[in-house]
Amino acid sequence: MAANTSTATTQDSPTGNGLGQGFQDADAVLPQYHIEAQTSLVERPLRSLKYGEAFAVLDSYGDIGVLPGPEGLYFQDTRYLSRLGFTIEDQRPLLLSSVMQDDNGALSVDMTTPDIRIDAHDETTIPRELIAIERTKFLFKGACYDRIGLRNYDSRHWKLKIGVTFDADYRDLFEVRGMDRPVRGKRSVQVASESEVQFRYVGLDEVVRTTSLHFGPKPKHIEPGRAEFEVSLPPGGRTSLFIRVVCESHRAFTSAPAAEKVGEDAAAGLSQAAGSAAVARHPKGLGEGVIFARAYRDARRDLRQLTAGITTIISSNDQFNEAACRATADLYMLASRTPEGIYPFAGIPWYSTVFGRDGIITAMMALWIDPNFAKGVLRYLASTQAKAVDPAADAQPGKVLHETRRGEMAMLGEVPFRHYYGTIDGTPLFVMLAYEYYAVTGDIETVKRIWPALELAVEWMNRYGDRDGDGFVEYARDTDKGLENQGWKDSHDSIFHTDGHLAKGPIALCEVQGYVYAAKNGMAKLATLLGHDAFASRLGEEALALRENFDKAFWCEEIGTYALALDGAKKQCAVRSSNAGHALFTGIALPERAASVAANLLSKDGFNGWGVRTIARGEARYNPMSYHNGSIWPHDNAMVAMGLARYDLKPEASRIFQGMFDTALYQDQKRLPELFCGFMRRNQRGPVSYPVACSPQAWAAAAPFAFLSACIGLEIQHDRNRIRLRNPTLPDFLEGVSIFNLKLGTSRIDLRVQRYGSDVTVNVLRRVGDAQVSVVK
Repeated sequence: MAANTSTATTQDSPTGNGLGQGFQDADAVLPQYHIEAQTSLVERPLRSLKYGEAFAVLDSYGDIGVLPGPEGLYFQDTRYLSRLGFTIEDQRPLLLSSVMQDDNGALSVDMTTPDIRIDAHDETTIPRELIAIERTKFLFKGACYDRIGLRNYDSRHWKLKIGVTFDADYRDLFEVRGMDRPVRGKRSVQVASESEVQFRYVGLDEVVRTTSLHFGPKPKHIEPGRAEFEVSLPPGGRTSLFIRVVCESHRAFTSAPAAEKVGEDAAAGLSQAAGSAAVARHPKGLGEGVIFARAYRDARRDLRQLTAGITTIISSNDQFNEAACRATADLYMLASRTPEGIYPFAGIPWYSTVFGRDGIITAMMALWIDPNFAKGVLRYLASTQAKAVDPAADAQPGKVLHETRRGEMAMLGEVPFRHYYGTIDGTPLFVMLAYEYYAVTGDIETVKRIWPALELAVEWMNRYGDRDGDGFVEYARDTDKGLENQGWKDSHDSIFHTDGHLAKGPIALCEVQGYVYAAKNGMAKLATLLGHDAFASRLGEEALALRENFDKAFWCEEIGTYALALDGAKKQCAVRSSNAGHALFTGIALPERAASVAANLLSKDGFNGWGVRTIARGEARYNPMSYHNGSIWPHDNAMVAMGLARYDLKPEASRIFQGMFDTALYQDQKRLPELFCGFMRRNQRGPVSYPVACSPQAWAAAAPFAFLSACIGLEIQHDRNRIRLRNPTLPDFLEGVSIFNLKLGTSRIDLRVQRYGSDVTVNVLRRVGDAQVSVVK
């Protein structure tokens, strides 16, 4: 993710160290791509919808921009609708309930009228709670559909004035995040017909962006920014109003540079031909009610098709079932179709686009639920892999994409993220995922298809990734606009020494060496499978040497765990961090180190009762409110738990799972957020939220499935036609879990994992095919 950090340093325990004044002053300057926060996203519940490249951030009423914040209807990294307010007799309704449907397909809002004075002269009033208002909103193919239904429960006939206000500011997402732009394009608005208003923005990037608002029935009055309806409701009467907001973009000119840009976007796999940006078309003459009903039907069918055949779980704990249901719904809401398959966009609101690292890790954690995520991610990243050296994009041949953006600022180069490759870990993670995908599915055709990309990725690791030839993969940005830190903790201040001073590069991160180790081991197995024996042998030798050298260079006896990183002088950043847990996840950690690493992670400084902190309490830059220096990330904890389970440290993995489940119970919709603050857990109080965390976030949504698979030791081994559960265990909040439609080749298995005290049994409930199930203790 692009960095977003707090510059304050706050300790929740006397064990924290103070920061020297010398670099406090340097940190006072806001870091790159800072997410500005005058208001917190936790001040009021927000609701998110997404389809393809469009997403909406709404308040609980389903409105946009009534209060300041990130609310809006966004399309291709631009806010196409910045305000949409709904009133009755110039008053806002009373909110009764606001819920996302279980599958995230739509937002359902129930409201009623407040006490309304119709005529100030004769004091005619409508007592509250006589008119029921039911609102349904969803997105489908570049459009937002909104139905407002009203029903009169009074014995009297009422005529009501309904007002809808709206605006479109066409702010680039990075502007919404807080960046200033001295020059912008030209915006205009017109009443296109008696039931349509159209906003138009001609950007500096020669793209015309339009927002068309269609109303049904025809408003009594319509003007730029406002539509007014008169509704007549007899006793028991019902009526509905419809608002359809259509987002579109096209080139203003057909110059050669513009044509080249279109070609690049198509290569990125986010073209209109893919359906992600295509607008739903409706025959002329249809009423808005019919259009709404058809789009709703098609959207439901589309979602059912996307989730058909996935693995599902039902446990003994209803609250965990709710959390798992929401996590599943979030994964598929964030999934976008590309020509290469489905790709999980990273998160809403700040990262609703392709991120290489996020997509890979999400796919890894969800691999046993639905391998189609991994297939789509692998194919997409192979198709967008860098082919040349491009310092402005931090790109070298073989490097995997970090992120892609389609907003005006990215197109103009005001931010470097149009096709940006500034990630040090995406490339080895890409190779890791390729082997894990094959091991589970046996899909050799996909491996063959992306094999040239895998070979280029390995070459990049050895040539460009290892800048000084010492066997470790390091990073240093090639453009001042690029990210200063290029691991998953990419805040400007996330890599530092014990005294708090920032490390100078090139920087070799602890976890990245583990990813490279696992990537080369996996690639060696794939190479053997395809008959490249010499290549496989070389990769195996490189992986073995890396493991030995890693332990010598990164193990730090003083802190009892692996160092966070090595700086450009090969000096250890001897800081206790969650990064060391990734050394367990990848298997690069020596077995004799595992218990010490685990003890460090689960100590009171490392584990706050909810999860493992990114940076342990007491380290120089520890700040429980920071983005990466003391906060808690569910996906990070899931990878740590998977690492603990790999070294058969199941009680420790279960402890983290328990903490994360407890966290979900305190969250709106039981949804794990992108991150939360690292303050120590206190009795009768929930975890402390982070003010601008994305929710939903793809890898946070996939985390519950990673926790569960780690604890039950789930291994799907296609080459042996076997599903194995290695030393399965369950945390205290789960007495039993049933797993349905677990896939292995053409076989389908239903399992029941049941806990009796500290003992766990496994029963096969259904088997279709010849796959075997075994339990190893």
